[in-house]
Amino acid sequence: MVAAITSNVRRRLFGDHRIEDWRNAGLLFPSTATGIMRTVAIGIIDRRLGVMGKRDMDAIDGELRRVLAL
Repeated sequence: MVAAITSNVRRRLFGDHRIEDWRNAGLLFPSTATGIMRTVAIGIIDRRLGVMGKRDMDAIDGELRRVLAL
C-alpha cells in the first residue's frame, strides 16, 4: 500500500498531513501526504526517491488511524 503525495499544500483534507521535513525525505517541493491510499503491484515501483522521517511518518500513521477510526 502507498499513500499519495502531492505538492499542492494549499488544500488540506481529512487524513492529510503536511510533510514538515520534505527536503530530507527526498521530495523536491513542500508536500502533503494525502489520506488517499492505494495498493500497487511491486513491479510498477521503479525506484526509491527518499525516506520519510520518523516524525512525519508517525504523524501520517496517526492520520491514517484517525481516518480508519482505529
